[in-house]
Amino acid sequence: MSTNIAGKTAIVTGAANGIGLAVAQKFAAAGAKVMLADMDEDKLVEECERLTATDLRVSYFAGDLREKLTLANLLSATVDEFDRVDILINASRQVLASKALEPRYDNFEAMFKQNVLANLRLSQLIAKRFIQQEEDAEGISEGSIGSIVNLSSIAADRTHPSLLAYSVSCAALNQLTRSLAISFAKQRIRVNAVAIGSVLSASLETALGEDENLRELMTDITPMGRIGEAEEAADVIEFLASDSASFMTGQIITVDGGRTLIDPIETAAH
Repeated sequence: MSTNIAGKTAIVTGAANGIGLAVAQKFAAAGAKVMLADMDEDKLVEECERLTATDLRVSYFAGDLREKLTLANLLSATVDEFDRVDILINASRQVLASKALEPRYDNFEAMFKQNVLANLRLSQLIAKRFIQQEEDAEGISEGSIGSIVNLSSIAADRTHPSLLAYSVSCAALNQLTRSLAISFAKQRIRVNAVAIGSVLSASLETALGEDENLRELMTDITPMGRIGEAEEAADVIEFLASDSASFMTGQIITVDGGRTLIDPIETAAH
């Protein structure tokens, strides 16, 4: 995929593993300057050392992005390192099981803090930075002044008994994406999302290790007959973040090998 993100600065959250890491690697290889953000400092250090060894422009920030002060520190660290921010990829997410009849274990608060509020607060902060940069440049740029891409899931539209809170948080994230897209449109800031399904994210990799039958099950219910690679989701995220998608905002792009197009029972719906 040919995009034009070379020379731009991107913050990628959830960048220690899975899709976030695949995005960070892809952006750096395409010539972007990348700040990898996550809670796993050891993994961040390891990945940054590997990337800088090949002369790629990357740095890292370790912290809990659910905390407002941490978000401000992330922005400050990025500006100190790279002078500006052009792209935000909200790829940090959490998948926790829910017990709907047991409020102590429904995990709603945890899911919304991680999957919705952290993304909202960081997006607000970065959007203000986009606007400040444009004002400092006296409005000389054309087109979009910044791009935000959220990582969502097909769970927003499909439910599972043990994923109540996660599904609702993903639906909220999709609506947040649309709402911010409209709110930021006049400032020329684009906001989109990628909804994944049957893609080898960090959480799916863990689940596959815990359930030996899960891979076959997921392959069977995915029309393309396989599990997608993290890099395949990263390709779409890169496109949405780049100027190649300059007239796209508020879109939820599904990357699931066709999984949401069929009824897994394989009978007609009534």
